[in-house]
Amino acid sequence: MSTDCLFCRIIAGEVPSTQIYADDSVVAIRDIAPQAPTHVLLLARQHIASVGEVGKADRDLMGKIVAVGAELAKREGIAEDGYRLVVNVGRNGGQTVDHLHVHLLGGRHMTWPPG
Repeated sequence: MSTDCLFCRIIAGEVPSTQIYADDSVVAIRDIAPQAPTHVLLLARQHIASVGEVGKADRDLMGKIVAVGAELAKREGIAEDGYRLVVNVGRNGGQTVDHLHVHLLGGRHMTWPPG
């Protein structure tokens, strides 16, 4: 855990969140500033700053995050109509918290390009 990382503090229970899923490697919470009717953040429990730092040893973790996203899309009722899993990397990629996370977005039509 990184004590100065917001998502590490959320995972540790130091910062309140609306948690909808948790296991030994992934925690899912509702985004506090949703960009779609369903906006869930899939957080790695392990502190990895971004996808840019994911290594060979983290491949199973990335697969698990995607699988949990698909499972939650079904639970949230957005799987049939479609949804987005988004990973922002770095400042120009839109990453605002330096902790590996994936956005699950759905419940409305998504446009392209995403902007």
